[in-house]
Amino acid sequence: MYDNTFLIKQLKRPEYPADVVLDTDTYNEIDDQFALSYLLFSGDKLRTQAVYAAPFFNAKSVSPKDGMEKSYDEILNVLNICGRADLHKCAFKGSENYLPDEKTPVESDAADDLISRASAHSPDNPLYVLAIGAITNVASALLLKPEIKNNIVIVFLGGNAAFWPPRPEFNLMQDVAAGRVVFGSGAPLVQLPCMGVVSHLTTTEPELRHHLKGKSPIGDYLYNITCNEVGGYGGGRAWSRVIWDISSVAWLLDEKFVLDALAPAPVPTYDHGYISDPHRHLMKIAYYVNRDLIFADLFEKLAGQ
Repeated sequence: MYDNTFLIKQLKRPEYPADVVLDTDTYNEIDDQFALSYLLFSGDKLRTQAVYAAPFFNAKSVSPKDGMEKSYDEILNVLNICGRADLHKCAFKGSENYLPDEKTPVESDAADDLISRASAHSPDNPLYVLAIGAITNVASALLLKPEIKNNIVIVFLGGNAAFWPPRPEFNLMQDVAAGRVVFGSGAPLVQLPCMGVVSHLTTTEPELRHHLKGKSPIGDYLYNITCNEVGGYGGGRAWSRVIWDISSVAWLLDEKFVLDALAPAPVPTYDHGYISDPHRHLMKIAYYVNRDLIFADLFEKLAGQ
């Protein structure tokens, strides 16, 4: 049985400053770089402890391992641009493949580091785990050492809103087994659904040009990589770009940024939907993001560097 009283307590916003690790497929798209930068420049509240490279497999990689290694290199690149080369020693390569089933972990430096850091924390001082890619590394750590669940709070950007018609969502669809492990683990879990909720977090070239271009090295970098992607994303027509990964950092920063509600943890299915079970343990599921407040905070922090 799960202790919902404990889960409700752990799922409140953190006491600041809070220790945070970020699990990210940084080379996959361009919003991971926004999220990593946002985290680094929110150091007054959030202390970045480590960054983990997550696997991914699509047109930008030849295998999950290749995607993970490219993401690791991009993590180091963003750390350099943000003036945080000191964190290179806290960047770790993650899983080279997805879970083969729901009982077998994929060992990696990232999973080992997460276990070590979580073990050094406590329920009264939890480690916040922001997962914005396939959640393989986190699931593997939970399978390797289940007792760490009481010392962490997981904030997962993945899956779509429950009311959304069943369809693949990249982060969850890559490793449904890992998603099922995490959703069923009893660890304090916040889900930031993609389509239907955080898909509201879009920006445009004029907005990025006004707020970021010429303001800082990371501002220029994020402006350029976003605009360079437009050919594939918007076809050169009028466009806006989803930057939904920043919602994970935003959830930690201010309860006004992301609204959520307690609900029984659903079971992700292999056909990209959910099974509802009112008897399952509680988690939090976001239902609204305040787009303007989040971007205003992001732009102020990145432009000020």
